[in-house]
Amino acid sequence: MSLTSQQKYWRKRIFGLTWLAYAGFYFGRKNLSVTWSSIETDLGLDNAYYASIIFVYSLIYTIGQFLNGYLSDKFGPRKIVSIGLFLAATANFFLGMSFSVGIIVFLIALNGYGQSTGWSGLIKNMTPWYKSNERGIVMSWWSTCYVTGGFLATIFATYVAFDMDFMSEMGWKRGFFFPSMVLLAVAFTYLLFTRNSPKSINLPIIIEDKYQLDDTGKPDNLKLLKILIKNKALWIYSSCYMILKMTRYAFLFWLPIYLEKALKYDVSEAGYVSSVYELIGFFGVILAGYASDKLFNSKRFSTVSLMMIGLAIVCLIHPYMVSLGKAGVIISIALIGIATYGPDSLICTAGSMDVGGKKGAGMAAGIINGMGSIGQMFSGFIVVAINEAFGWDNLFNFFVIMSLLGGGLAALKWNFKSPEKHIETSSDG
Repeated sequence: MSLTSQQKYWRKRIFGLTWLAYAGFYFGRKNLSVTWSSIETDLGLDNAYYASIIFVYSLIYTIGQFLNGYLSDKFGPRKIVSIGLFLAATANFFLGMSFSVGIIVFLIALNGYGQSTGWSGLIKNMTPWYKSNERGIVMSWWSTCYVTGGFLATIFATYVAFDMDFMSEMGWKRGFFFPSMVLLAVAFTYLLFTRNSPKSINLPIIIEDKYQLDDTGKPDNLKLLKILIKNKALWIYSSCYMILKMTRYAFLFWLPIYLEKALKYDVSEAGYVSSVYELIGFFGVILAGYASDKLFNSKRFSTVSLMMIGLAIVCLIHPYMVSLGKAGVIISIALIGIATYGPDSLICTAGSMDVGGKKGAGMAAGIINGMGSIGQMFSGFIVVAINEAFGWDNLFNFFVIMSLLGGGLAALKWNFKSPEKHIETSSDG
């Protein structure tokens, strides 16, 4: 039976609002890496401080991932994500007025918690609206939210912090103040116009969950959690995602600094060139989604394995590409973006939804993203340690080894496919 016109309308509406919400989160995330060199100069800091600040942000973000996945399943994503958006907007507003390391660390931590509501909550929000056999493609397009959001946020933060004439006396602080305005607008839009599921607006359900409910017809969250933690696919996804997120956040936070300090780009040029990572990474997201649904019949691990091996290859050839000049650097950054964002998006969207199902998608996404955030949490220290001991080129060799490890782990579940049942309903249910 085909979907009703109302179901189709609301699917598009939820897609657009959740896409906007997560893209919006990046306006309060990418500004730190763009402005760090200026913060460093103003406050007399160094890269060790930066690594510590990233650690604090990532620690709170990691804890929040585990907690907010559960809370989104229990209280609904609309409420939890809206709170997170307002917290992130508030933290970024006051970061634009801060003058000390202590205040910056506190506000970065607050921002980290607000940001941690986003992924698991929005995956939870999307899950009841789309069937498992269409999620690879649908969620690949949806995942462009964090690629596009990252790109636009980098360009926006670079412009308002360094190139805009308005309020020039604020300098780098504008890179936090103006993104907070964007986040605030997104927060109100999401809160007012989204809904949690078809059932919450009296529409027929689209998918039937694979996990049993309790006697009241509501999900037993503790029972779901026990089922999830016994699922081997969840832990392989989590291990691969830990590697991918460690790699992605190394580029997210350190690429502008690498371009400035290793390749001698000026601060504005480094900000714009680093945005290529997200801009071209967009195509890796789409490629991964179509490959998993069309080439591998919704078997996500096959695509993840191949793309992580591809990531190892492009990291291996990066030092050679740098020797070709700026064009070589841009091409290399673009290829790394494709090979990073493709498997990253597949694991934390369609993969999480496949493992968690309609009732447990928030928890599954929270666990996978939380485990991934452990890699994110230590990425700054890894970058500093390897760079200071062995130089920037050997940092890329480290990513080669880790990517091959992840590709091998994903290959262990090459033929895994979601067992979730799904139904198409008519207007009478």
